[in-house]
Amino acid sequence: MRRRVGRRHLRVVIAVVAAVAIVAGGAALLHTSLFTARVVAVTGTHPNTSTAAIVTAAGLAHRPLMIDVSPSGAEARVKALPFIASARVTRHWPDGVQIAVSERIPMAVMAGRANSWSKVDGSGRILAVQPTQPTGLIELVVSTTRGSVVPAGVGTTLPAAAGPGLQVCRTLPLAFSAQVLSITVAPDTTVDLALNSGLTVVMGTVTDLTVKYQDVASIIAHASLQGKKTIDVTVPEAPTES
Repeated sequence: MRRRVGRRHLRVVIAVVAAVAIVAGGAALLHTSLFTARVVAVTGTHPNTSTAAIVTAAGLAHRPLMIDVSPSGAEARVKALPFIASARVTRHWPDGVQIAVSERIPMAVMAGRANSWSKVDGSGRILAVQPTQPTGLIELVVSTTRGSVVPAGVGTTLPAAAGPGLQVCRTLPLAFSAQVLSITVAPDTTVDLALNSGLTVVMGTVTDLTVKYQDVASIIAHASLQGKKTIDVTVPEAPTES
């Protein structure tokens, strides 16, 4: 009986030792060059951010150990890049990491300090700063009781005062947006649009924007605007021209 018990204890001890050895061996193996992030794939459209910049921001440029790759940490660092809107990092053992990204879309430009121009997306994030005014984007001008809003550095966000103008940027119908040269937000948060035809559209507040856009489109399509300078759609469905 004692021999049987002793054998059982010996088998248990051997099993425990074997399990510990396997775990230790597996952990040691994970820390070898066999399990480094050697294959990094960046997917998604990102014309304004290089693949190298994304890989570097994710911390994968020097092929770290797979076990040391933190998907959440890598995602946060990639999303901190100015143009990146979303990032998802997935490990594919034994040696692959995928980074799926999407970029923010520039929707407006703002005049900045020292004759610079800032590209802005619909949320008010500053995407890039350059010395010349970019073409093909609406100019956003925001005035407050303290003066005009001047965009800060890349990666920062415009103050709340820009909200009405950004809302118009996000909601302008595509066919109409091509005619808009600038969006101006007044200190009372009302909005005016300057069109490439020379007309000014007085939008008023940013309530009932869909109806106001329809009013403007109807007037431009059907009314004679010769000699007119202003379309006022402050009161939805009751526009005026002057």
